[in-house]
Amino acid sequence: MADSAGLQFVSSFAFEAMQKVDVLRLAALSDPELRLLLPCLVRMALCAPADQSQSWAQDKKLILRLLSGVEAVNSIVALLSVDFHALEQDARKEQQLRHKAGGSNGESILVSQLQHGLTLEFEHSDPLRRLRLTLSELLAIMNKVADSNGEFFLKSSELFESPVYLEEVADVLCILQAELPSLLPIVDVAEALLHVRNGDWFMCLLVANVPDSFNEVCRGLIKNGERQDEESVGGRRRTEALRQLCQMNPSQALNIRAMVVEECHLPGLGVALTLDYKPDTADEAVSPLVSYVSGLLLGTNSKVRTWFSMFIRNGQQRKRESSSVLWQMRRQLLLELVAILPRSRSTHVPNDANMEDESGSGYSGLREEHVVKASALLRLYCALMGIAGLRPTDEEAEQLLQLMTSRPPATPAGVRFVSLSFCKLLAFPTLVSTPEQEQLMVMWLSWMIKEEEYFESAAGVSASFGEMLLLVAMYFHSNQLSSIIELVCSTLGMKIAIKPSSLSKMKTIFTQEIFTEQVVTAHAVRVAVTNNLSANITGFLPIHCIYQLLRSRAFTKHKVSIKDWIYRQLCETTTPIHTQLIPLIDAYINSILTPASKANPEATNQPITEQEILNVFQSSAGQSDCSRGGRQRHSITTQLLILYYILSFEENLLASTKQLALMQRKPKSYSAALMDQIPIKYLVTQAQGLQQELGGLHSALLRLLATNYPHLCLVEDWVCEEEVTGTLPLLRKMMLPSNTCRYTQSQLHQAFQKLPSSSPRLMRILEHLTLLSPGDLIPYAEALTASMALLLEPGVPRRLLQTLNKLWMGLNTVMPRRCPPLMDIVLHMLNGYLLASKAYLQCHLKETGDFDRQNQIVSNVAVPGQPDTPEVTREELKNALLAAQDSAAVQILLEICLPTSKEQLLGATTGSLLRTNQGPVPGNWKQGSLPPPNRGGVEDAEPEGGLLSDLREVQCLICCLLHQMFIADPNIAKLVHFQGYPQALLPLAVAGIPSIHICLDFIPELLAQPQLEKQIFAIQLLSYLCTQYALPKSLSVARLAISVMGTLLTVLNRAKRFSFFMPTLPCLVAFCQAFPPLYDDVAALLVQVGQVCASDVATKVRDIDPFIARLQTLREKPQEAAAPGGGSSKLTLPQKTAEELGGADPDVQLCYCIEATFMDIISSTLHGL
Repeated sequence: MADSAGLQFVSSFAFEAMQKVDVLRLAALSDPELRLLLPCLVRMALCAPADQSQSWAQDKKLILRLLSGVEAVNSIVALLSVDFHALEQDARKEQQLRHKAGGSNGESILVSQLQHGLTLEFEHSDPLRRLRLTLSELLAIMNKVADSNGEFFLKSSELFESPVYLEEVADVLCILQAELPSLLPIVDVAEALLHVRNGDWFMCLLVANVPDSFNEVCRGLIKNGERQDEESVGGRRRTEALRQLCQMNPSQALNIRAMVVEECHLPGLGVALTLDYKPDTADEAVSPLVSYVSGLLLGTNSKVRTWFSMFIRNGQQRKRESSSVLWQMRRQLLLELVAILPRSRSTHVPNDANMEDESGSGYSGLREEHVVKASALLRLYCALMGIAGLRPTDEEAEQLLQLMTSRPPATPAGVRFVSLSFCKLLAFPTLVSTPEQEQLMVMWLSWMIKEEEYFESAAGVSASFGEMLLLVAMYFHSNQLSSIIELVCSTLGMKIAIKPSSLSKMKTIFTQEIFTEQVVTAHAVRVAVTNNLSANITGFLPIHCIYQLLRSRAFTKHKVSIKDWIYRQLCETTTPIHTQLIPLIDAYINSILTPASKANPEATNQPITEQEILNVFQSSAGQSDCSRGGRQRHSITTQLLILYYILSFEENLLASTKQLALMQRKPKSYSAALMDQIPIKYLVTQAQGLQQELGGLHSALLRLLATNYPHLCLVEDWVCEEEVTGTLPLLRKMMLPSNTCRYTQSQLHQAFQKLPSSSPRLMRILEHLTLLSPGDLIPYAEALTASMALLLEPGVPRRLLQTLNKLWMGLNTVMPRRCPPLMDIVLHMLNGYLLASKAYLQCHLKETGDFDRQNQIVSNVAVPGQPDTPEVTREELKNALLAAQDSAAVQILLEICLPTSKEQLLGATTGSLLRTNQGPVPGNWKQGSLPPPNRGGVEDAEPEGGLLSDLREVQCLICCLLHQMFIADPNIAKLVHFQGYPQALLPLAVAGIPSIHICLDFIPELLAQPQLEKQIFAIQLLSYLCTQYALPKSLSVARLAISVMGTLLTVLNRAKRFSFFMPTLPCLVAFCQAFPPLYDDVAALLVQVGQVCASDVATKVRDIDPFIARLQTLREKPQEAAAPGGGSSKLTLPQKTAEELGGADPDVQLCYCIEATFMDIISSTLHGL
């Protein structure tokens, strides 16, 4: 506010004295300074204090002594003698009157008709009238402010403008506000004072006399302020008033600036306060102005960024730049920029031959203490120009270019400065407008290329600006301008809108004058790899450049080998893994398999050799030279990356077979011998514990393994690994003393050879080995696996077998594909080999199919009309082979479940599982033998040791594996049951394989087969399924089976009828036991079969005549077949010896079998009731 110029404001010293009530400081004030604080001091001296201490009594005496010599004190005392209660009542009445009158200044209760102007009235009035005059004028302004709806106005008031009475009016104003705080809130009074001349002066005096209200007044002024203060007179007056307040209380200036940012109001005030701020200790690195503006534009608050950017844009449109805060800010920034330049430099470049001389004119270096400040200034100007839209003047552009092309010292900060300068040139190429400036820029870029290696070595940083130059050159050559923009924004740390068209000049300079594509590729392979590359190393590295060159196929185009560089970089890696490594490997694999152009199919990179791969794994787990104290030559990160490369290469090779076949190319895959020497399982286990540090590498490896090596991803393996590598094994290992006895492989081998006498010693050795980690077990693997067969000899304790099984499972986590002769391990390996076979055949089909088809197409070119062999045939053959493998494995496993001759002598059977779960199952009779008439309770007793026998354990293990196989592929279950297996295994299979219930889906199809043996097997299988799974679906299939039996009775001849019904009739007992409603259908079938048989033997056997009558009686009165209370049957069968039945007619045997079946059905039914 220029209208208050020349007035004396309250000094910061005086305000601090008032704020702290420091009487000694107040005594040191001059009379003019003390005059401004009289209202508060007089009230302090006259009013009764709340502090009754002795110290305050002494201070009060000093204050009275200060006031005693001041003449103006009397007038203030007179003002305080007025009845303020009556004054407040009159003021409120006047407010009501004005409210009714619509705000007009007609009648006034506070002031009667004025005879003269306000100034004269004020001069000739007594204290009360002075208070009324000032109060009336102030209330009028406050009411107008309330009714203005935010529109600024400047009220002409004679009372507040007369320089003669300003101090007296200020005294009255301060007394009014202090005595009538409810009527005159200090924030509203301050807001009203903005609308009169000298308002900032009055406001400072008001706040100085009430120092505790400083923050309240400032916050109120800021909240009511404009979003853009430079755009209006009111905004500028408000900014100036707040600026004066902060000059009076500089300790709160930064807090007021924070309020400005919080409310997003008055941006000019924030800048002005920063310009006024004088820190106690100057920061040599970055100035307060640079820090403040950078924080607004580069902070995370988008609302603040937009608000301040609007301030910059609007400020540039105003013509009165010299008086604006924005102009002051730009001028200060320019002064700071010029102050750190090496010295005055000219863009005129001399045409002498010694242009590269560092000591030449215009090429002095940037001082080391100025480098950080220069970087901060560059980022700030980038934000001002790119985010806020600042248009630099010619002077600003000139000095910026001078700073950007200066040469810093070789320090990390210097590397950062050069990178920022380079990106600023790319972001704002308009800074280079003249040929001289363009030549200066080219020379500076040439200096960057020349000094890059020196900077990297001297500064001790891995990420230098040389990689960025190389990367930008590659982007220009491949026309990836969007990538350059992304690189620039990433380096500068801000999002800037850069038009790709603006980079055309820089593209020409890079691609034609500095970096041709051939120079780029030749230079890239000579760049040293980054030692110990990890995610902790930030910035742009050689790996970024190589990756882009691989993507653009520059190496193959110019026949530059990059294989050795990539291999060296992969060997120089550590955790946490760098994010660019996996994309680099993928791009490298693509450049190996896919030519750069169809015209030149040989233009590919060379793959990593097998010997180089083996060198990486020389010291890893699984190698013979690995020891407990041995140091690995390569890190686990390198080994995992090489493993990822191999697996991904093989997968991409298979996926690209069609394209490779069209180009008549067949790259060589890595040999199986190489894969056998890589500890894949061990590496994946190690990666599982490093998932956080490996990023996405662990999941990528799991995906590749699941696709190409499914036998290494068995679910059982993951479960077993938890048992081997979990918390409990870790605790057991911690219990192992460091000086414990170490057993050698020869000692282990000798203990095996002396079994069973050496069982205790062997047990001690094996127990010790269980405490070792899987990696430490590797040296003992050969001795363990070679001697396992000795454990199958009689007399070997079972605990030895269990311990060895545990050791093998531990070894399996790091050395899969071992095959010792223990059933649990054999089944584990069988499952793995079956999965591996499927993966191998699938890969073989992909690998050879496209090449064979391509060769066939070439050979058939001269034979028109010859049809091609459909690909589906190869797929069907592969599926048939896999099905044959799986079914053969299942058949072999089922045969293993049959008891041996010794086990049969001991009473072992295959039906014990079913009997254990379901009770006795009728119908388990051999063909041609007559079953016992009463089966209830005969076989309830288990053979001695049955539940704990070796056979039972083997059967359980096999059934568990078959269950998993049937779930994984139900077609295997169908194929095996269509092939059939011994009927003695049916009770075991139904009871031990839960998933066998899926056979109910295809038993109708099996019944429809023309072979009698398949129909018999289907009915026998169905009888056990009905007993195990009494479901509605089982009932419907059982009805179908009975119907099929009835149909076959009518079409079979005598011999086939005997072969079919003798083994199937006992199955009817199980049908009726599971589903009693089937009794009528079964009885009818039995009577029908009996009638057919009886008719054939009626003329041969006399005692068969009453047979039909007995069957009818059994069907109609089954209760009479058994005596009450479980006595003997009323209808007894004729007793026949086995010899008689064996030599009897087949129809006679069948008749007796029918009658026995009837009796079993009746017996089981009554037993169930």
